[in-house]
Amino acid sequence: MADIEMKAVDTKAKDDTKKDEKGKEELVKHVPLTPVAEIKANIVLIERAVSTLEPRFTHRVLRTLTALRKRIDATVLRAAIEQVYTKDVPEKNVLLSWIPAGKPTGHEMDVDTNNGQNEPATPAVSVPVPEGEIYLRLLILHFLLTSPSTYQKALELSAETVQKMQSLNRRSMDPIAAKVWFAVERAYELGGELADARPLFLAAQRTASLRHDDETQASLINRLLRNYVHYNLYDQADKLVSKTTFPESASSPQFARYHYYLGRIKAVQLNYSEAHTNLQQAIRRAAQPTTAPGFYQAVHKIFIVVELLMGEIPERSLFRHPVLEKALVSYFEIVKAVRTGSLSQFQTTLSKHSAQFEADKTYTLIVRLRQNVIKTGIRRLSLSYSRISLRDICLKLHLDSEEDAEYIVGKAIRDGVIEGRIVHEKGWMECTSQKDGYGPEVSEAFARRIGFCLQLHNESIKAMRYPLNAHRKELAAAEGAREREKELAKEIQGGELDDDAMGGPEGF
Repeated sequence: MADIEMKAVDTKAKDDTKKDEKGKEELVKHVPLTPVAEIKANIVLIERAVSTLEPRFTHRVLRTLTALRKRIDATVLRAAIEQVYTKDVPEKNVLLSWIPAGKPTGHEMDVDTNNGQNEPATPAVSVPVPEGEIYLRLLILHFLLTSPSTYQKALELSAETVQKMQSLNRRSMDPIAAKVWFAVERAYELGGELADARPLFLAAQRTASLRHDDETQASLINRLLRNYVHYNLYDQADKLVSKTTFPESASSPQFARYHYYLGRIKAVQLNYSEAHTNLQQAIRRAAQPTTAPGFYQAVHKIFIVVELLMGEIPERSLFRHPVLEKALVSYFEIVKAVRTGSLSQFQTTLSKHSAQFEADKTYTLIVRLRQNVIKTGIRRLSLSYSRISLRDICLKLHLDSEEDAEYIVGKAIRDGVIEGRIVHEKGWMECTSQKDGYGPEVSEAFARRIGFCLQLHNESIKAMRYPLNAHRKELAAAEGAREREKELAKEIQGGELDDDAMGGPEGF
């Protein structure tokens, strides 16, 4: 018995050592790649995408661009180019010439500590395909955009990269080209020459449309809309939207940007319902708030203003969102002023945060809210008083004169905001009883909601998947049940079943 127990202990010790070894192997496998190793792996994936004509490998590379560009510096880029280009070719020297000489920022330790442990086993390529060179140019361009001292160099590199892309004219380069156009626009914007990029974008958009390059076309349409909105050229932006068709196969981030610019254009054109719809689509299609907080905040700023212009009050929970709480402080004060109908509070908030509103390009839209504030104040007064003089209205709403109060009250009565009439001889407003919650308008609203729910139910049923030949089993079960019922009925008629067989109570 003692020998058996010792063997059991030995087997347990062996199992523990095996588990430890497996745990160490898993830790080695899950060690993240260094920036240089990741760039080399991405170049290999691009080579595979070109050789196999599979763009999914290129898309896999581009999905890591946002995280990778935050980890690169001059040392990482120089080491990656040296390892990718094993031969001394002109392309290698050109790429190295664009990298500025500077002090490393801490990623140089990631270059030498790899020791080949977490690098994928990939064959060495002496000269990568042109798509790999454009990808390296894209990384260098993003690195140059991180410092104001290299903005001019980024402009020069973007112009040279665009010329090289257009001269190569390769369809396998289209996904990378869509990302390059974003970096080119950013270079022109930071360099203060965004207006000069407009002819370049227009020509590239026409070319992408003729080649049916949906990804580049979607990116360039958004670049042009951003350009027009930046310079307040809303008429030209609206003409561009009417003359072009946004590709249906575009990615969700591109669709989110497109709906955002459409919402801004429609809001300026006083088409608040369409603006509200487009901004809702932009919020739904946008990335996670923690991934793209800047875009998430910008969309909600214009969305809140449009909701106020439509006469609605945004939900309070929106202003408690962790990403939006600090960014929407000034807009929350505007919402409180509109909800209470306090014109003085509205004017104070507007003058206090005018600089932020102008930076967000929502100042002109917020100025339009003055009439909404006055209407809200008049509605509150009509609910509180059955009769109130125009002088008191002027004092309570901080209006300039009684004539302005009379005009505003008359317009509110005509628009259906309040129920009442103005007695000009005595100079007061008489308020009548408010409408109840019944009528044809309410029934029509409920009919629309019921129709929407029924349509959603029908579409859900059509989208459901049913197992093959499942109905035959149900038919067979139903037929068997009917046969058993027939047999039971015959037995009852023949008197073959007694009360105990029927399961009846005793005594019957």
